[in-house]
Amino acid sequence: MKLTTPIKLAKQNPPINYSSKVLLLGSCFAQNIGAKLEYYKFQQCTNPFGILFHPVAIEKLVTRAIDQKWFSTSDVFFKNEQWHCFLAHSKLSNTSQEELIAALNLALEKLRTSLIEASHVVFTFGTAWVYRHLQRDTVVANCHKVPQKEFVKQLLSPDDVSDVSLGIETKLRTINPTCSIINTVSPVRHIKDGLLANSRSKAHLIAGVQEIVAPEKLNYYFPSYEIMMDELRDYRYYKEDLIHPNQTAIAIIWNAFKTSWVCPETTAMQNKIAAIQSGKLHKPFNEHSKAHMLFKKDLEIQILQVQEQLPWARFL
Repeated sequence: MKLTTPIKLAKQNPPINYSSKVLLLGSCFAQNIGAKLEYYKFQQCTNPFGILFHPVAIEKLVTRAIDQKWFSTSDVFFKNEQWHCFLAHSKLSNTSQEELIAALNLALEKLRTSLIEASHVVFTFGTAWVYRHLQRDTVVANCHKVPQKEFVKQLLSPDDVSDVSLGIETKLRTINPTCSIINTVSPVRHIKDGLLANSRSKAHLIAGVQEIVAPEKLNYYFPSYEIMMDELRDYRYYKEDLIHPNQTAIAIIWNAFKTSWVCPETTAMQNKIAAIQSGKLHKPFNEHSKAHMLFKKDLEIQILQVQEQLPWARFL
């Protein structure tokens, strides 16, 4: 008896290995996959500006990084006792204007370097709904709890999504013509817009992105949304909020991503690293016992062996 409708996945080339450098930008899926890549010590950079929910936000930051348009006082504003930037997540907000601008420019430089060096760039679009700030006449990445009356809410059409996605690709190719672009739609539903509006939004994203996918041009689509909606069509795969995928769902989607995009030859190293990560979580009954001292020494040896092959790997 079949209890799911599995998504067929093809092996993609060039695959991600330990020489690859992966940049992930976008919604929660980018964070989840970035965390998995970090856990297994692949070279990755995830959302220097924090979570980005829609394609326009990603386009603005990619363009700004490539053009080296640095942030200044005109790009920040003061609200609720903090300085904010409409192009960045609130995690960068700061009580100091100078420190915020410095952090924004540091993130911009990190993004630019990653765009140049990336072998693979993953774009995850969460919603086609955007908010345009009326006074500045610009689409924002984050509203920072500014009153809603200061914005107008707009829905990107499929053509808008295609145009923005193509603009991102065209700009990226000016500094990195050989990277693989992996587009995906976040499986997280934005139900604050309502379920019908969320479905419409996801449909616009999927339709728009599919117009620019062209594997012969190193532009691909990974079906994270479809896996969640079809293979994992059950609330047991969600957190208690019934919106976000739980750890089981994330693991299943990660395994699907590995099947499609991660080089099988990295499996042995992933297993070594997983053993180290598990060992670091070990809680001894007696920290000063001889057995625990030997365990710690063996773990240190394993870490050094991994670092000989992966010098960038750090185990905190």
